[in-house]
Amino acid sequence: MTDFLKLNSKKIEIQWHGKGEKNQPTLIFLHEGLGCVRMWKDFPKKVSQKTGCPALVFSRPGYGRSDPCPLPWKINFMHKQALSILPEIIKKAGIKTYILVGHSDGGSIGIIFSGSPKAKGLKGLITQAAHVFCEQKTVDCIQQAKINYEQQDLRQRLEKYHGENTENAFRGWNDVWLGPNFINWNIEKYLTRIDIPMLAIQGKNDQYGTLKQIESIKNHIKHVKSYLVDDCGHSPHLEQQEIVLNIMARFIHQICHKNHIF
Repeated sequence: MTDFLKLNSKKIEIQWHGKGEKNQPTLIFLHEGLGCVRMWKDFPKKVSQKTGCPALVFSRPGYGRSDPCPLPWKINFMHKQALSILPEIIKKAGIKTYILVGHSDGGSIGIIFSGSPKAKGLKGLITQAAHVFCEQKTVDCIQQAKINYEQQDLRQRLEKYHGENTENAFRGWNDVWLGPNFINWNIEKYLTRIDIPMLAIQGKNDQYGTLKQIESIKNHIKHVKSYLVDDCGHSPHLEQQEIVLNIMARFIHQICHKNHIF
């Protein structure tokens, strides 16, 4: 059931699964650049049920049913989410120990947070299709998304999930990524500071990034497991759900039971 968390004067859309579970870390789901609570569909619920861990899903400001986030967004918008907004949400929700599960921009936000001093109580990090630097392939795909939004049906498809936030969500994300300076965006320095177990997943046919992204993650982090998913693009948890569900559940189980992962 959808609820709301008050963050300063902002209203944040949240959804809990398995909230009554005791002595297990909370799974915190961080959505993609055009995502929100409902765009995860039933995946967080399934992961929660399979692992016995409670799960918190939320829509960032400007997305879903959360309050808007004023435009234009700055080049460091993911840093702001990771270092300012996410710690406040964790605090307000009363979460003590947790594992982050981030998709695309959400994965990048998870990396920034995990490599920062804010990551107290963090037990693990799972990313899907995370970016650690900007590639021309990504920019080209985001340019195509702009065409699809303005000339085809992407706007209508997004309105189903974001309602009055549709323009805020799309322009905030799209304008930043297509800005002239974003090609220099890079968060690899945060990778070197991550000292908790990490699972990095990427589809072999990811249209928004090359395999250089997951290679960089593997090269910079000691405690990382990586998984490339066959017949899969940018959303492994939706395109190859059963495979990804099992991979994540195994990783989470090992963390919860303190089994040797690496």
